[in-house]
Amino acid sequence: MSDPARFLTALSQALSTLALYGDGHPAVARAADAAHRQLTDLQQEHAALIFTFMPDEVLFGRDLLPELERWEWSARFARGGIERLEITGPVSEDQFARFLARAASALGLTDDAGADLCQDGPDSIRFGRIRLDDADRPPVRNDPLPVATLAYSLREEQDAVGWVHQEVGAGNRIPLLEAYGVVRSLSLAMHGGQAMVLPLLQLKEFDQYTTTHSINVSVLAMALGEFLGIAPSAVRGFGLAGLLHDLGKVRIPREILSKPGRLTATERAVVEAHPADGARLILEGDEPLDLAAVVAYEHHRCHDGGGYPRLHYPRQAHQASRLVHVCDVYDALRTRRPYRDAWSSAEALEYIRERGGTEFDPAMAAAFIEMMRRWDERISLEQIA
Repeated sequence: MSDPARFLTALSQALSTLALYGDGHPAVARAADAAHRQLTDLQQEHAALIFTFMPDEVLFGRDLLPELERWEWSARFARGGIERLEITGPVSEDQFARFLARAASALGLTDDAGADLCQDGPDSIRFGRIRLDDADRPPVRNDPLPVATLAYSLREEQDAVGWVHQEVGAGNRIPLLEAYGVVRSLSLAMHGGQAMVLPLLQLKEFDQYTTTHSINVSVLAMALGEFLGIAPSAVRGFGLAGLLHDLGKVRIPREILSKPGRLTATERAVVEAHPADGARLILEGDEPLDLAAVVAYEHHRCHDGGGYPRLHYPRQAHQASRLVHVCDVYDALRTRRPYRDAWSSAEALEYIRERGGTEFDPAMAAAFIEMMRRWDERISLEQIA
């Protein structure tokens, strides 16, 4: 077991002991001391410790802790509002004890009314929810979506995706924490009311197309995954793949992306390179996102073997690629482009129906059409200025 995982395990044991025996018991003191020693040892190797807790995964910095996959306490931390834990300096035993009391209270393990439940922990320990503007981006105004059951805006998520694309376009690694945070926020927006809502962005300026499209495909991919009964952890994986599927477009010059007329053969070759470029960018990241890389590479492959990239040995695309392909085309057709107006939902669904079995996996196309018709009233459109 790695040192970060060893510390988190000791931390969970200390919290469990505190919940069982209450403050002041010798067993609590021993468990807290053991966790504090693990923390001190870990700080000998890392100046700052940043843990991110998601329902099924734990990140240490930008690295996944595979031994803590599906760790029960990760989900408990996330549900209790402790999505991120930052330790930036030396922590005394007394400070650590105060942190344990606050964390236990936030998690509902104790009913200590005197515990400080603010998001900031004591001294050099801070904990709270993930913020998407942690990367020095300017604050944004969040107006609620026009849905009675959902007071939520996607403006911050749009800015975060735009920043991710800028970072990758500048030659930097994919900011995975922000990408994960966007997917999580989209999932929360979808499930923020009594019934699931599909919050989709309407394009106002074409310069926003790539970010708007990425968010919409992520939402549609997660919705279709849920409609098909896919496991929640896999659904979020599809959402991340949908968010990153067009990442390779950062390599396409703007004048080609926004060209109103027919592309030349050379320009078409540049556009058709974006799936391979996207897969390469994802695989070069700090974390092996194999599924997202496969989807980025395959999302323009057709069910009948057509599409691009062209394969020497035809094979069926991954299930996630077939799912994202349908979502990708639907949102692209529903969006106004420099060379055509936006299609209506009925027109886009008819296009998908007609090409089920040729361009699209017939079962996936049928499921998408059924989902959109059944959940039509759950779609919330937002236009961000």
